[in-house]
Amino acid sequence: MSEQPRKILVTSALPYANGPIHLGHLLEYIQTDIWVRFQKLRGQRCTYVCADDAHGTAIMLKAEEKGISPEQQIAEVKADHERDFADFQIRFDNYYSTHSPENRQFSEMIFQRNKDAGYIVEKEITQLYDPEKGMFLSDRFVRGTCPKCKAPDQYGDNCEVCGATYSPSELIEPYSAVSGATPVEKQTTQLFFDLPQFEPMLREWTRSGSLQEGVANKLQEWIEELHPWDISREAPYFGFEIPGYPGKYFYVWLDAPIGYMASFKNLCEREGWDFDDYWKADSDAELYHFIGKDIINFHGLFWPAMLEGAGLRKPTAIYSHGFVTVNGAKMSKSRGTFIMARTYLDHLDPEYLRYYFAAKLNSRVDDFDLNLEDFAQRVNTDLVGKVVNIASRTGNFVKKFGGVLAAQPDNPLLVREAQEAAPRIAAFYEQREFGKAMREIMALADHANGYIADKAPWSLAKEDGKDREVLEICTTALNVFRLLTLYLKPVLPGLAERAEAFLDIEPMTWGDADQLLLEHPINKFKPLMARVDMAHIEAMLADSRDTNPAAPADNGADNGADKKKDAEDDTITIDDFLKVKLRAARVTKAQHVEGADKLLQLTLDVGELGERNVFAGIKAKYAPEDLEGKMVVLVANLAPRKMKFGVSEGMVLAAGPGGEDIFILSPDSGAEPGMEVR
Repeated sequence: MSEQPRKILVTSALPYANGPIHLGHLLEYIQTDIWVRFQKLRGQRCTYVCADDAHGTAIMLKAEEKGISPEQQIAEVKADHERDFADFQIRFDNYYSTHSPENRQFSEMIFQRNKDAGYIVEKEITQLYDPEKGMFLSDRFVRGTCPKCKAPDQYGDNCEVCGATYSPSELIEPYSAVSGATPVEKQTTQLFFDLPQFEPMLREWTRSGSLQEGVANKLQEWIEELHPWDISREAPYFGFEIPGYPGKYFYVWLDAPIGYMASFKNLCEREGWDFDDYWKADSDAELYHFIGKDIINFHGLFWPAMLEGAGLRKPTAIYSHGFVTVNGAKMSKSRGTFIMARTYLDHLDPEYLRYYFAAKLNSRVDDFDLNLEDFAQRVNTDLVGKVVNIASRTGNFVKKFGGVLAAQPDNPLLVREAQEAAPRIAAFYEQREFGKAMREIMALADHANGYIADKAPWSLAKEDGKDREVLEICTTALNVFRLLTLYLKPVLPGLAERAEAFLDIEPMTWGDADQLLLEHPINKFKPLMARVDMAHIEAMLADSRDTNPAAPADNGADNGADKKKDAEDDTITIDDFLKVKLRAARVTKAQHVEGADKLLQLTLDVGELGERNVFAGIKAKYAPEDLEGKMVVLVANLAPRKMKFGVSEGMVLAAGPGGEDIFILSPDSGAEPGMEVR
């Protein structure tokens, strides 16, 4: 009896409907899409829904600024979002809007159920009011100095520097982000969700395995100081008016996650599915939210508490990711690294970015650096130089000798090795360890390319009577190629589709890894993927660059204050230092570098991070044979650097004045490759 497919509902955080999608957003949607495509490839009943987050003061003000209605504003942005997502091959089963009848229905239902259960309370509060604009200011529209760490220009609800949360009235020197006016205090009655009543449930749920360990630890800090959560806003406000409370509206963060339910309900109505089968309290369906770490408090505390209060199911798991930097720094308009999705698409293939994200993603909440040189090198080396190279070196020989694969491969062991990798790669996908999956796939590609180089079918094809041998070699290579493109299909659906057309096969599913292509006709090989051209990257950066950055005029004076500032800019904070990741590594191979007086080339085993190639200036002290088998400390998250002799993928730590007086910093003798060094 065959196993029943899993019922899985997956969401990504809802993009806000007041602006375009950028590369920082795309990490999450690409990560989610890869996971969903993998589940579907395995035959699971996996559904991916999302929507535009379409309510709030910001959208009302943006529409006012443009002279259009909020409805027009959100419709225009939604169309742009859907186009960008589609062009990045992100395939939602339904993409909807929180400004929908379904979302109104569920928002009112969840509110009323919680109210009836005693979880909604009214409180008279003093709130900041913009006297020029004539409106109460929501937290995000009050800015000022953080009351905890004194960081300037912070939002009214939390500090982006120290992470503290507070009320807008606690800000030092607050001002209205709408008009710039100094807010005044004004009495009003607001509705609150009584979050402290859910403390026992939240303590248990956050430790249930539904969250990554680091996220659960962070939420424990919040649980220690739970407060009632303000869920209402005064008019003027673009959103849903609260039944029974004229002039009061649901706060956008109340109805935004409910948008997951609304989008799914809209899909259920269209497809004839049972909505309650997924959302009832005892549902056996799986529910997963992919989100950024900046909104974990809403998803990890408020959302499960609201669901619990309304008698609905809680998420199976919430998967959080870190922020995106570009070239090691925060995305910047002046440097051209604040890159919009559409700007990227104007210059580069979206599958390049999908692969690079996959190659570096893991299941942790690490920040992600898009190093553009490494991006180009990795795509060119892995996808063009390894995977596509297998087909390009063998495909046309099959056409030359009849266009049909042989009855058996020349090297069945190589093909079996690729087949037997399927469960391991599947496990990595399931665990969101995409980087490990990509390394496994590329190791198989390396073996196939080594085999092709050894057999040299291009030479055999010139000899008489070698047709069958050439076909069997190509049959081995193209069967491995087919398996690799199958394993890459969640990441590179476009490449997989082109490979399917070349091999003249039906769309592949994961179960096809058990089958081989033998005595099968194939089509003429056509280029499947172009190399990344750095000129295109430079053009993209130029198009993204703010040509009018705010900067003081340079009068050419020798200003001591400027020199002091330059010196200060060279310092780093403890946060900068903590970004350095030190890992234990074992030297598996060491060799001299031809033409280099000071360098040795080291091949390092870094455990789960794989192998690294590093050039180290320690030749005066160490001979290669002295190093092999020894443990060293590696800076594991240093961006790859292209050198005269090759690419160095990290830095080995050493101490001393140099020359013969330099000593490799070795971890404790009990360290294993990949172990974190503190």
